[in-house]
Amino acid sequence: MAETKLPPTPQEDDYTPDLITLEDEDGKEHVFEVIDAADLNGAHYMALVPYVENEQQLEETEAELLLMKVGEDADGEYLDIVEDDEELFQVSKMFETRLQEFFDIEQ
Repeated sequence: MAETKLPPTPQEDDYTPDLITLEDEDGKEHVFEVIDAADLNGAHYMALVPYVENEQQLEETEAELLLMKVGEDADGEYLDIVEDDEELFQVSKMFETRLQEFFDIEQ
């Protein structure tokens, strides 16, 4: 009987975060981790949290979820804040539902 070899299971330390660097109004760069992305009503959105390098920093930091809308212009894709209150409410609810089993989300 032939032996079937299964691929190795990914280890916890094999995780590579999906990082993105954003520049604020003052020109200062901030690194965020993309924890989810989804489409709603024909638009694409990303859920970001400030990136921390180790678990101890993560425990010390209260990560706030940043919701960004992906736009496109002649120069390519860009991220923008969601300014419309109704749109922000809908996007927030969508990500809350998608992420609640993985994260402790406060209202």
